[in-house]
Amino acid sequence: MQERPLILVTNDDGITAPGIRMLIEIMNKIGDVVVVAPDSPQSGMGHAITVDNVLRCNPITIDEGPQIEYSCSGTPADCVKMAKNEILNRIPDLCVSGINHGANSSINVLYSGTMSAAVEAGIEGIPAIGFSLLDFDWHADFRAAKKYIEKIVLNVLLNGLPDGVVLNVNIPKLKEDEIKGVRVCRQANGYWKENFDKRKSPYGKEYYWLSGEFVNKDKGQDTDIWALENGFISMVPVHFDMTAHHAIQKLNSWDI
Repeated sequence: MQERPLILVTNDDGITAPGIRMLIEIMNKIGDVVVVAPDSPQSGMGHAITVDNVLRCNPITIDEGPQIEYSCSGTPADCVKMAKNEILNRIPDLCVSGINHGANSSINVLYSGTMSAAVEAGIEGIPAIGFSLLDFDWHADFRAAKKYIEKIVLNVLLNGLPDGVVLNVNIPKLKEDEIKGVRVCRQANGYWKENFDKRKSPYGKEYYWLSGEFVNKDKGQDTDIWALENGFISMVPVHFDMTAHHAIQKLNSWDI
């Protein structure tokens, strides 16, 4: 009998978040699932790791199901490291991260704990996918994404991914019959125009609340932002070699 694939599931919204519970449900149909996820929300943590504090990782039961689950006190990247080095007895066939409550398209990929978990898995040699839904509501409806997530996962398990590449998948906030399909895209060129709202506490102490507006500088129809705005699921191949190869020749011309 063929062995079922071993699938590691993690996220950045915390192990009780509805998004990861839905992802676990989908993965249970495909393989043997081990969950290692943060014990509290870790959104916006990027690729942070815990180096100056202890890490705790304990078995936990959230709901019924065949999955094995661990709650970790660390970041999403910590969760993947713990899973590979301390919990699993073999390298998983796949790591899936999410389903994130909110978008991780364009420049958001740099800040995303969801995608950093996927990238960490890729660094460890594990094929990985980060899934995000464009709905920040804790009670967001993830059902429309189910069949697409399953199709993408099955394709990765069947075909593999290029070395050093993980997938960043973003899903528009639409009903299932409104989603037009999946588009392979590039990351849109955008940034956050940020504001710090300066406030005072009841004790007169100043503090700041970060807010901002996303600015899309990219009008291309091959970007993740365009796909999402036009009813498609965006799928961007991401690699973690951050070398600007096109700049090497110019820098070699400097007199240094």
